Amino acid sequence: MVVRRTGRLLLICAAAVLVALGLGLVNVVPATWPGFPEVTGAVPLSCLDTALTGYADSGAGWTGGDSTWTTPLTGDRELFAFSDTFLGPITPPSRPGDAAFVHNSFVIRDARGRWTTVVGGTPGHPAALVAPADPAHWFWLGAATDMAGVLQVPLTEWTRTGPGPLDFGFVGSSLARFDALDLQAPASLTPLPRSRHIQWGQWVQPDGAWTYVYGVESVGGAKYLHVARVAGGDLRGAYSYWTGRGWSAAESESSRVTDGVSAELSVHRVRAGVYLLTTMLGGDLSTDRLVGRFGRTPTGPFGPPVTLYRTPETGRAGVYRDADVYTYNAHAHPEFSTPTRLVISYDVNSLDTAPGGDVYRRVSIYRPRFVVVSLRWNGERDNGSEPPPDTAAARRPCA
Repeated sequence: MVVRRTGRLLLICAAAVLVALGLGLVNVVPATWPGFPEVTGAVPLSCLDTALTGYADSGAGWTGGDSTWTTPLTGDRELFAFSDTFLGPITPPSRPGDAAFVHNSFVIRDARGRWTTVVGGTPGHPAALVAPADPAHWFWLGAATDMAGVLQVPLTEWTRTGPGPLDFGFVGSSLARFDALDLQAPASLTPLPRSRHIQWGQWVQPDGAWTYVYGVESVGGAKYLHVARVAGGDLRGAYSYWTGRGWSAAESESSRVTDGVSAELSVHRVRAGVYLLTTMLGGDLSTDRLVGRFGRTPTGPFGPPVTLYRTPETGRAGVYRDADVYTYNAHAHPEFSTPTRLVISYDVNSLDTAPGGDVYRRVSIYRPRFVVVSLRWNGERDNGSEPPPDTAAARRPCA
C-alpha cells in the first residue's frame, strides 16, 4: 500500500511539473539548453530614451504613445510606428486636458537624428494616419515592416464595448501599404484573414523565401500565439497556417502554438537555428517581467520563459508609486540587435487615463522605454566582440 501510494504521488508530482513547465511556472536554467544563450544582464538604452524624450518634450509633434514598432526606411531613416498617440503642445511634466489625441501615428528619425511626426487631418484638427470606414471604430498598428521600399503595416480594428479604459473589442485585421518615400497616406488597405478572430500582424518576420506573420488569439483572459506565412514579401499574398504538424491553406486549421503571450510580441532569428519569442510573462497587465522563450524554428516549440528584464515602473512598488501604472507590449527590435545584445522596448501606461489623470499629470508615463539585454552563448565570454552572426551588422540605435 505504501509503495502504491508513493508511486501515485510521484506520478502526480511529475504531472504537476509538466503542467508547470507548460505554463512557464518552472524556469529551466538556460545554460542547460545546448545551443541556447544565457541572459547575463540588461540595462536601459538611455541614449534612445533620452533622444525620444527630448523630441516629445519639445511639443513639435508626438508627445507620447504606445505599440512602438520600428523598421529601417530608405535614405538611412528609421520609422517608429505608434498606436494611441498624444500630440503637442505640451508643458512638461504635464500636458493639458485638451491635448490632441489620435489612434495611430508615425515618427521618423532621419540620418542626422532629426525627428518628425506624420498623422492625418490638419495641423488644427489632427486625425489618425489610418482610419477605418466606420467612424466609431479605430485602427491600432501592428509590426510595421519595410520590404524593398514598400512599408507594410498590419492593422487591428477595434470598437468600444463600455466606458472603461480597457473596454474595447476586436473587429478584424487589415494591411496598409505605403510608398516608403510618401508616408502621408496608405496606397492601399486590404483585409487580412478574419474567420478565426485572430489579430494577424502582431509580428512580421522575413526569413529566407518566406515571411512569417504572427497572430494573437484572445479567449477571455487567455492569449494564444498563431503562425502563418506567405511566399516572398507581399503580405497580401496567400496565407498558409501552421497546424502543429505542417502548413494548411485553411485558417480554421491554424494551431495554438503557445499560450501566455501578450497582445504584442516578437519572434526573430537571433542566430542560425535559434529564434526568440519576446513577450510579457503571462501576457497580463500585472507583470513587471519581460521574458524570452527560445526555439529552433519560427514556429517553435518555444521553451519556458527566461527573465530578460524587470520593469521598474510597474505598480505601487514602482518608480511612480502608483498602483494604476502598468507595463506591456514587449518586443525586440532586430535591426538594432546582434546575437549578444538585444534591443527590446516596452510601453508604460496607467489605468487613470481621464483628462487630468495620470497620463496628463506626468507625461513621462505614456512613453516607451528601451533596454539592452546581454546574452552569452555556450560559455563564450562577452569581451565586446560578437560571435560570427548570420545576418548583417545591426544599425546603431543612437547617433
